[in-house]
Amino acid sequence: MASSKDAVILDVAGHEVRVSSPEKPYFAEKGIRKIDVVEYFVAVGEGILFALEDRPTTLERWPGGVFEGARLSTRVDNTGDAFYQKRVPKNAPPWVPTAHITFPSGRTADEIAPDSVAVVAWCANLGTLTFHPWPVSKADVESPNQIRIDLDPQPGTDFSDAVWVAPHVRELLHEFGMEGWPKTSGGRGVHIYVPIQPRWTFTDVRRAVIAFGRELERRLPDRVTMSWWKEERGEKIFIDYNQMARDRTIASAYSIRPRPHAPVSAPVDWDELPDVTPFDFDVLSMPARFREVGDKHAGLADHAFGIEPLLELAERQAKDDGMGDLPYPPDYPKMPGEPMRVQPSRAKRPASDNASG
Repeated sequence: MASSKDAVILDVAGHEVRVSSPEKPYFAEKGIRKIDVVEYFVAVGEGILFALEDRPTTLERWPGGVFEGARLSTRVDNTGDAFYQKRVPKNAPPWVPTAHITFPSGRTADEIAPDSVAVVAWCANLGTLTFHPWPVSKADVESPNQIRIDLDPQPGTDFSDAVWVAPHVRELLHEFGMEGWPKTSGGRGVHIYVPIQPRWTFTDVRRAVIAFGRELERRLPDRVTMSWWKEERGEKIFIDYNQMARDRTIASAYSIRPRPHAPVSAPVDWDELPDVTPFDFDVLSMPARFREVGDKHAGLADHAFGIEPLLELAERQAKDDGMGDLPYPPDYPKMPGEPMRVQPSRAKRPASDNASG
């Protein structure tokens, strides 16, 4: 490793990765500097590369680090301290590979598709803390090869509620001949990954997840909700089915989340999930865990399930219960078969509701 006051040169996977401003504080209250973030990703390199390899990946960049009041730019307000980068930066070295993807709008882009830990480290030098990979491979960007079940705690619930629901997700997956691999989100939620055959479209896979979520909601109506509208969810765990829509992504395993204690998204075993908290895994503690237990998501590589049983369930739900599609995210064009994308409390009442009796 070569270094100077202004930069450090790391040799990573056969490439020189320049880390500028290595001493810049990134998580000041934990004493974590920019160079510590880059070295963290190198330390868990095998794991995060497995999560990202050959997948088009959006970068969540925090070039100034995480500090009180720091905020992420949005579509409405781009004046934040951090931002999402979907297109490969123009200054990328030639050894940074890309994948050509199409957004819901029809526009296209070349996104970074990491093929080495060096690419991950190069992205970390840009201030990337959280990597958001698509559930596809660059070999076929139109066919997801993972289902990602996002257990999202709503107000009044927390991580422990998501953990309570998780084994019920696994039990239902088993009924459909599938298996899932859990991880902490790095926040309040739990993510469960299911490897699938890349034979279906985004629309098909999203439909399968909706069917799965509806069945889970039917079994656990007091704990689980599929309502897209927050006003209808209550104190339950929301199955965020739209995470399987095109260009919607989940923070990868081993990604760092932009919170003061520098938490990371941690793959875990099913039997340890009930005993962990989101505070157990951070930039400082994860490298030692990784050295000890390896990548708890490695088993994803050994399976590829079919989703036919879930699509058959969707057909039954439509035929027997009249359950059609659910709303897409607000930034999507209107999709075929999608219901009105109107918050229920704002929807117009039928004329009969307003008629005097």
